[in-house]
Amino acid sequence: MAGRPLDEGLSTSPQIAPEEVAIVAAAGFRAIISNRPDGEEPGQPSAADMKAAAEKHGLAFRHIPVTGAGIGPDDVAAMADALDTLPGPIFGFCRSGTRTAMLWALSRAPSSDPDTLIAAARDAGYDLSGLRPRL
Repeated sequence: MAGRPLDEGLSTSPQIAPEEVAIVAAAGFRAIISNRPDGEEPGQPSAADMKAAAEKHGLAFRHIPVTGAGIGPDDVAAMADALDTLPGPIFGFCRSGTRTAMLWALSRAPSSDPDTLIAAARDAGYDLSGLRPRL
């Protein structure tokens, strides 16, 4: 469970379970970002459960819940802050990993080339070409 690397500091993944946090920690990650709103899907672990699992394994945790169509400037700023202040490498997740990739690209857009961001996401298995106008 190494996740899919977007850059040297962030890998993304579909939803993980609290019991999988030990694998994330053993892989060398030092923090987890959850971009999934609580209650999005029946049976999904809550952010509180994920935070408890992260802390149990010595990982920092940040919850930045977003919906794909509802990513706004405050969400992007929160993601940028998390990427800049949490200890790395960071493991991010949402339902599929796409929202995490979108937030990463939007938060890095002010200092990165859009083609580079889109290519990195594509290499990780995420098509962010539709996000180009916002990058």
